Amino acid sequence: MDKLIINVAVCGSAPTREQNPAIPHSPEEIAQEALRAWRAGASVVHIHVRDPQSGSPAFERELFAEALERIRAESDMLVNLTTSGFNIQAEDPDEERMLPISLKPDLCSLDVGSLNFRGRVFINPTEWVDKAARRMQENGVKPEIEVFELGHLRQALDMVQRGLVNEPPYFQFCLGIPWGAPADLDTLMAFRRQLNIDCPWSVLGVGARQLPITTHAILMGGHVRVGFEDNLYLSRGVLADSNARFVERTVELAKILQREVATCDDARQILGIKPKA
Repeated sequence: MDKLIINVAVCGSAPTREQNPAIPHSPEEIAQEALRAWRAGASVVHIHVRDPQSGSPAFERELFAEALERIRAESDMLVNLTTSGFNIQAEDPDEERMLPISLKPDLCSLDVGSLNFRGRVFINPTEWVDKAARRMQENGVKPEIEVFELGHLRQALDMVQRGLVNEPPYFQFCLGIPWGAPADLDTLMAFRRQLNIDCPWSVLGVGARQLPITTHAILMGGHVRVGFEDNLYLSRGVLADSNARFVERTVELAKILQREVATCDDARQILGIKPKA
C-alpha cells in the first residue's frame, strides 16, 4: 500500500469569513495556510484565489502566481491550481480557465463531466476537457482528474485510453457535493470498483462526511483531501481555526490505522511528477 498523500484545499471559492473567520483571502494568507498544512504533514495543496480585499472568488494570473511563488519559496510542497473557473467573466472563458496551466504548477485540477452544482450548472464540455488535458500534457502539468459521478469516471478512463493523460493517471473522487454522488461507503466502493486500472486515487467528502469518507479511503489504500474548501468544522459546532487542524487530525488517524504519511518526495514518486527546475 502506498504512503498516504494528504492534499489540503485551503479556501475554495465558496466559503466565507462569515461562515469561518479563518478563511484566507490574499495570496500571502493562502500561502501561509498552505505552509502551515505542509508543516503538519500535507504534501499537496489545492489553490483557488480570492480578491484580497473582498474575499470574492477571483481568477487572475497575478494572484495565482504570487501564491505559487510564496509556497515554492519556503517548501517543497506540490501545488495544484484550479481550472474550475466558476466566476470567470472573460470574453473567452474556456481559454481563460486554462490560464493556471501556463504557470506550470505541479498539478492542475481537471473537472471531467457536467452536473448540477450548488444551485447552478457546472459545465465541462467534452471538447474543453480534452483540450485542457492536452494543454496540461504540453506544459508538463499533472492533471488531478476530478470526477463527481460514475459517468464522469467512465469518460476519464476513456481519456486515459486515448493517451490524453500521462501515466500514472491520478483521480480525485469528489463525493457529497449537491447534486453529485453521495459521500458514503457504498458509493466510494462503487467508484473504486469502476476504476479498473492500477493508479493513485484520492477522495474528498463535504462537511460532516469529510472525516468518515477519508477514514475509509485510508483503509482502502486511497489518498485524501481535507481543508476549508470542503469543510469548516473540526467537530459538531467547533470551527477549525486553520487548515492545519484537519491535516494534524488526518496524520494522527493514519498513525492509528498504521498507514505511513507521504512526504513531498514520496508524493512526487507516487504521482509520477518530477520536481520543477
